[in-house]
Amino acid sequence: MPEPMTQSGPQPAVSIVVPVRNEAENVAPLIAEIAAALDGRWAYEIVYVDDGSTDATPQRLAALRAERPNLRQIRHRSSCGQSAAVRTGVRAARGAIVATLDGDGQNNPAFIPDLIFALEQGGARVGLAAGQRVGRKDTGFKRLQSRVANKVRNGILRDGTRDSGCGLKAFRREVFLSLPYFDGLHRFLPALVRREGFDIVYVDVADRPRLSGRSNYGFFDRLWVGLMDLAGVWWLIRRKKATPVATEVN
Repeated sequence: MPEPMTQSGPQPAVSIVVPVRNEAENVAPLIAEIAAALDGRWAYEIVYVDDGSTDATPQRLAALRAERPNLRQIRHRSSCGQSAAVRTGVRAARGAIVATLDGDGQNNPAFIPDLIFALEQGGARVGLAAGQRVGRKDTGFKRLQSRVANKVRNGILRDGTRDSGCGLKAFRREVFLSLPYFDGLHRFLPALVRREGFDIVYVDVADRPRLSGRSNYGFFDRLWVGLMDLAGVWWLIRRKKATPVATEVN
């Protein structure tokens, strides 16, 4: 299993991973909301993964790091996609529990404690606490697209999840790193966590409009590639074998 990247300071219990690309205007307000939600609850760090931004995102993060010792910035030299950014952040995380949210502000950090509590209360059998959006603020077309995609996905994978696209999630770092990695992984976490024998808990979260700017991961990125990923995840689930129970004989 990959080791976390080294970082000085006390060991956090929770790592907040935020993948971003060209979200300069959203960085400061979102970090302030994360801090407001978590201060005094857990020892935590915020790991921003800049997926090859071409705007002022790196500079905004660098300025904020001077004010917030628990803020870290990891930068992809070029854009590798949201799944790669999430994986980079999880590998770098020092907390045993990782929570993720999108960097555009549509995911409200106020729900992160609910996700972490749900994960902790579930014990070792629960591998993922998944946010499920209510009151979607996307356009009618995007909401229709999401409903169709979730219905098709659930019909094939039977993962019991009505909203796999919500960026608000909390999971155990070791569980995430045990999953097979591919581009698009973040959209199939419930099915893959179930594949490893863990339970999922669900938490309703309120959706809201993005704080500023526009989406950096578009419709065709999700549609055509998503169909191929769906076939691949179905194959992975079908090919899963029971983990052998092994003991060393003295």
